[in-house]
Amino acid sequence: MTSRLSNNGLSLLRTAPSFRALFLATLGSGLGTGIAVIALTVDVYDRTGSGTWVAALLIADFLPMLAIGLLLGPVIDRFSRRRVMVASDLTRLAVYCALPFAGSPAVVVALAGVAGLATGFFRPAVYAGMPNLVAERDLPQANGLFQTIENLTFLVGPLLGGLLLALSGADLAYWLNAVTFAVSAALIVKIPDRLLQSAPAGTQGHWRDLAEGFDVVRRSRALMTVLVTWTVVMLANGGVNVAEVALAKAVFGAGNLGLGLLMASAGLGLVLGSITAGGWLGRRTVAEVYGGAIALMALGITATALSPNVWVGALFVVVSGYGNGVAGVCNPLLVQRGAPDRLRGRAFTVVMSVNFAMLGVGMAVAGPLTDGFGARWVWGGAGAVFLVAAGIAYALARTLESGTEPDASGKVEPERLLISSAAAPAATAVATPGGQTPLHEPDRSGTRV
Repeated sequence: MTSRLSNNGLSLLRTAPSFRALFLATLGSGLGTGIAVIALTVDVYDRTGSGTWVAALLIADFLPMLAIGLLLGPVIDRFSRRRVMVASDLTRLAVYCALPFAGSPAVVVALAGVAGLATGFFRPAVYAGMPNLVAERDLPQANGLFQTIENLTFLVGPLLGGLLLALSGADLAYWLNAVTFAVSAALIVKIPDRLLQSAPAGTQGHWRDLAEGFDVVRRSRALMTVLVTWTVVMLANGGVNVAEVALAKAVFGAGNLGLGLLMASAGLGLVLGSITAGGWLGRRTVAEVYGGAIALMALGITATALSPNVWVGALFVVVSGYGNGVAGVCNPLLVQRGAPDRLRGRAFTVVMSVNFAMLGVGMAVAGPLTDGFGARWVWGGAGAVFLVAAGIAYALARTLESGTEPDASGKVEPERLLISSAAAPAATAVATPGGQTPLHEPDRSGTRV
């Protein structure tokens, strides 16, 4: 079953040209971003020798997502999603063309903030538009493909970035990343507007539009499932991220090589999880897959905390990464199916902003805890939090099987969120959450996919 579903997912790249263009655009820009992440970090550190400046760089990339979710989410629905994505790419192109000429670390951090703002618009627009490019039954596989390529680019990108830094310094990495954004924009321009968005949402004024985005999250059980569950997960992730260096170096005594091994193991697990998630979603209920995936995260992180050395720990990090990869496919799928098309961009930005806010809290708390109690205890505590999140995920996701789901206006409509619909026959017409007929792209034979 897993193999068949994975092949169906790959077939989307052959039969849906617009989906393929969006996929390739994400691949290119994601790879460039992975390269630039390490280049920016090394550039700022080499200029300053200061961890504080590195923290400022990370915050500059982090804060825009919060601002967009809390203040600017309606922009993604009100305007053409294609234009939003192209504008984001061109903005990042300009940023990375300017970075080689940045004269101070403050300018580098400021430009990174602008790039972070553009990314904060680009990513929700991609996931909001994706359901309009593929058939309902193919949505789990489409999300799996995108999550897989994102995980691969952030695994391979830093490795290539390190090589480029060794050969030529940060400037070459910046120029290469600029090229990837130019290619991404050129690919997205080819996608018809009507395939990314049924129609731009009307406006009742910015603040009412913003409130409508929060309201759709509050009323939808699918959206609340992701919001509550992944916010708890992000709290634990903050602890894992902060304590990872101390675990590798101080606890396992494995140095930088050990740290790289743990990071690579997490990346491997993420890729494997995202590749196979579509198959699991075709065979099991969303409650079982989502709750089970986060339970694997709990098992992997707790076992790593108890491991005698980095080699054993790395094996369990793969387990945790696998669960993270599967859950990472469930998250956008639930949001896509829980919000109508006209509100989907806002739904993504609200959920993402709350998640990132909790990640920041987790990181802030984890620092003193790591210093006071040690990395093993922080990872063990994170494992316990993951286990709580797994229980929440299972309990909330089970309510999606009750047969009803309130729409954006609060009315109860027939349930449209059962993940088992991924296995629906090709001839079955499946309504979108907004009650509109999706504008799927015809394949080469002219049949609507």
